[in-house]
Amino acid sequence: MKYYLGIDIGTFESKAALVDADGNIVASAAHPHKMQVPHPGFAEHDAENDWWGDFKRLSRKVIADSKIDPKQIRAVAASAIGPCMLPVDGDGNPLMNGVLYGVDTRAAKEVDQLTKDIGAETILTATGNALTSQSVGPKILWLKANRPDLYARTAKFVNSTTFINHRLTGNWVIDHYSAANWGPLYLPAEESWSDKFNPGICRRDQLADIMWTTDIAGVVTEAAAEETGLAEGTPVIAGTIDAASEAVSVGVIEPGEMMVMYGSTIFIILVAKTRVNDSRLWYAPWLFKGEHASMSGLATSGTLTHWFGENFGKELNAKEAVIALAKEAAASPPGANGIVLLPYFSGERTPIHDPHAKGMIFGLDLTHTRADVYRALLESIAFGTRHIMETYAATGQKPARIESVGGGTKNAVWLQATSDVTGLTQHIREKTMGASYGDAFLAALAVGDVQRDTIKLWNPEQRRSLPDAETYQVYAKNYQLFRSLYDRTKDLTRA
Repeated sequence: MKYYLGIDIGTFESKAALVDADGNIVASAAHPHKMQVPHPGFAEHDAENDWWGDFKRLSRKVIADSKIDPKQIRAVAASAIGPCMLPVDGDGNPLMNGVLYGVDTRAAKEVDQLTKDIGAETILTATGNALTSQSVGPKILWLKANRPDLYARTAKFVNSTTFINHRLTGNWVIDHYSAANWGPLYLPAEESWSDKFNPGICRRDQLADIMWTTDIAGVVTEAAAEETGLAEGTPVIAGTIDAASEAVSVGVIEPGEMMVMYGSTIFIILVAKTRVNDSRLWYAPWLFKGEHASMSGLATSGTLTHWFGENFGKELNAKEAVIALAKEAAASPPGANGIVLLPYFSGERTPIHDPHAKGMIFGLDLTHTRADVYRALLESIAFGTRHIMETYAATGQKPARIESVGGGTKNAVWLQATSDVTGLTQHIREKTMGASYGDAFLAALAVGDVQRDTIKLWNPEQRRSLPDAETYQVYAKNYQLFRSLYDRTKDLTRA
């Protein structure tokens, strides 16, 4: 028997999937962890415990639960949140917590300064991306300016997947898709790191070697085998950021196909025929040479539902809150009885790229209930998603098919509101486990055991979420109010 192991490190939880050659999940496991917010605008993980610790725990668990011989695992793939910034010393030990992706807005000053010094149009033309809170280069500069002691001790700047792969193989590698998020240090036209727009951010030797996602990064070392339960010598692929693996898991492989991921954030990937330069969106080479991806994402989505449950559902435990609040929201009508919410609780990423944006609940009166507010929260995420879809349309990138995935697809109100607000049909596959399942498929692809379109056989369509024309019209008014609220208040958030 042949097996493939995929492990994904998410914002609040890590997941593992051990998959056989027919795409069946033989064993799976999950482990929660915390996103640390030590200061407003900061978002961090403990790399040793949350990244490597979770990988070890989950690897051992699925091997034990499946009772397979670890030597039957043909290849291993890891994915993780990204883009992140973690400084490590010469032995590969973290010097601080890992700084997370665009939800961490600490480097707003550095983003502005680099953009001013280099030029916004120059950066966009060269890298395919504007500098935003999603960019890693400014976060390295933040470390240089604010923690010069740690900066001076840094041997490598790495992301989450790179850190895990180093622990597994001893090699420092990053895939092209991930590297493209390290603006302004990566140039897609050259498919390499470049010093052209590197005004003292870091040295080239402090960055990982770049590979394609399904290239073999190395093999499991003796030390890693002892820690993880894997067999020494097992191939490890370069891997990628979690959202890209999640797209693969639901069959997003051809140009025009789009993934909408309902996770801690909404993250969207459209496989594109050509490179599209638009400052409102993100660009990266896709996982395979010669292909392209156009990405977008909200700053907070599932994170908001966590926040709401923890603060306004304290009488419920975590699992009860998810079910009870969704049931309450379903009892509130579309439009949430007039409440409109801005979901910018940690700034916003695409398409407005505003780290200063703030959350807002508008339209409250004494008749409103918790259900109305929670429904408005879910609808606000749908409004943000529509804003992104309109941006894609404006750049000539209307999706031919949308595959939706992630825990949020189990929330009927959220899923349906997104279809009704956007007017778009969403396809949901049989397996919605996400990135860890995609990792396992990429591992199988890397060793030549499957073809790219095999994923559609591994994970067939299960259902669809269809838009309702009448509800679309109900939402149209609130959507315009949503857009107007931001435009009218954005200057106040900078005061």
